[in-house]
Amino acid sequence: MSVKVSVILPVYNASDYLHQCMDSIVGQTLKDIEIICVDDGSTDNSLDILKEYEQKDKRVKVIQQKNAGAGAARNNGLSIATGEYLSFLDSDDFFEPDMLEKAYEKAKGSNAQIVVFRSDQYREDLKEFVKVKWTLHEKQLPPYRPMNFHSFTGNVFRVFVGWAWDKLFERKFVEEKHLKFQELRTSNDMLFVFSAIAFAKRIEIEDVILAHQRRNNPKSLSNTREKSWECFRMALNALKDALTAHGNFWEFEQDYINYALHFSLWNLDTITGPNKERLYNKLKNEWFAEFGIDSLPAERFYDKKEYAKYLKIKSGDFNAYCEQ
Repeated sequence: MSVKVSVILPVYNASDYLHQCMDSIVGQTLKDIEIICVDDGSTDNSLDILKEYEQKDKRVKVIQQKNAGAGAARNNGLSIATGEYLSFLDSDDFFEPDMLEKAYEKAKGSNAQIVVFRSDQYREDLKEFVKVKWTLHEKQLPPYRPMNFHSFTGNVFRVFVGWAWDKLFERKFVEEKHLKFQELRTSNDMLFVFSAIAFAKRIEIEDVILAHQRRNNPKSLSNTREKSWECFRMALNALKDALTAHGNFWEFEQDYINYALHFSLWNLDTITGPNKERLYNKLKNEWFAEFGIDSLPAERFYDKKEYAKYLKIKSGDFNAYCEQ
């Protein structure tokens, strides 16, 4: 069998949602796929569930690793993938039955290196679906396809979200560009995704909802980011290094600095606990300068509200910022 898509699924203590996720993958209308499940040292019965699927379906391959995070798990899966295209899914999400078929057909129709599709959120607390428009900013895209970053009218790093599961990637392209996931607790897919978008010559869009992201899952890493409050800084620095090594950081510098400010503020405003003040002081005293934010002229910032927040942080103290 010629494998059209390799699905790579990192799994860590996902037993509550794993059957729904796996059923939505093995039930895909595109049948010529391999499903590489990487158990990241789960301590619940996730591994047993995966092995059940492996016994029933020859397309399922289960590999194990000591707990090292989703980035390491994705890299592990990537190292044995044989598919023409790659799909990196998350084990607490679930997918439309024709997700892979539609994305693959779109990719083949234009020889695309990346296909981006729409998603929505499934609110675990409310048991309902919520529309999410900000994952794909179509107004910043050109009218023609396929496209690349030169065609975008907005910030290259704000047109799509820096997660991997709402995209399909050509494996040959990924290997040629030596793309890997960072082995960080959080923000581990940003380097892979934004490097791919920056380097790709042919990007396509499938403008329908094909994936459902589970939200308000108390076990999700996004709900415990205070434990990894420095990860976004490592991700931003690695992205700059990758673009510099590629020889064209100069093309992205203004977009990168604007995105660094946006991502810094998002992390600061959404984190909880004592590390919030630590992050505030790091940004104010070190990291804004490190990201190039301190040296960019005021007129080159795209979002004036974010720039005003930056000025407040630079000139004020933590308590005053929190009272805003």
